Amino acid sequence: MTALEKFREVSRLLKSFGIEDAPKEAEILITYATGIDKTSLYSGKYEITEEDAKRIDSIVIRRSRREPLQYILGYVEFLGLRFNLGRGVLIPRPETEILAQEAIRTLKNKKGYVLDLCTGTGCIAIAIAKNFPEVTIFGIDISEVALRYAEENARLNNTMNIRFVRGDLYEPLRSMIPMVGFDLIVSNPPYIRSDDIKSLQPEIKDWEPLEALNGGHDGLYYYRRILGECRDFLAEDGTVLLEVGDSKGVIDIATENNLKVLSIIKDLSGIERVVHLCPA
Repeated sequence: MTALEKFREVSRLLKSFGIEDAPKEAEILITYATGIDKTSLYSGKYEITEEDAKRIDSIVIRRSRREPLQYILGYVEFLGLRFNLGRGVLIPRPETEILAQEAIRTLKNKKGYVLDLCTGTGCIAIAIAKNFPEVTIFGIDISEVALRYAEENARLNNTMNIRFVRGDLYEPLRSMIPMVGFDLIVSNPPYIRSDDIKSLQPEIKDWEPLEALNGGHDGLYYYRRILGECRDFLAEDGTVLLEVGDSKGVIDIATENNLKVLSIIKDLSGIERVVHLCPA
């Protein structure tokens, strides 16, 4: 059997499982399992081995259970960088690249400290670190699994200016003496409403860690905590960048905490996705 024939078979199978972009995923899985490039795949000349076929079938079985493609591959690309991941850590989304890009733009003229709350794979912290090796970054997450991946990814991307710490938001910083004033606090916290999780795609609700998704009954639990205490940890001219699901709710919380909006950035779908704030 040629790789192209196997590709067509896998495409049909993935489509029958309800996978939205079955041909694209089939292409990724075939090239991943065999090590061939797309040109060889579509030439129709590459014959797959029995070992190739077994490896492909094993991957297809995993995908049939709606295991996320990124967990199967074991990595994801984010702003051109590679991040290893697996079950137990949130998969970085393309929308979060907007947050990281805005953080990089904001830091252009600063050389101090950055705090990345709910760091997950470390994708935001590492993207910043690659652009600003002179900036010191703290990445905090409550998940031990996530921090193992974050530390692995920092080594993978050769970033030495990040300190990953386990803890609940600001809690591990309270013992730091002297207290660091952060030029930027950035976060992509959990913001899915508790009741909405059951209606998410199987890849999300059945595989990704609930604690990285669940933002409480209204999706705003972590924003209340982050914005309620951010002044204690910001430098004099420090700012806060947040990825949001409900921009109005977050802005209301900011107003309650005497913070003002500097800018709101929309994603490609026109949804207000990133909010930039500072003390009023």
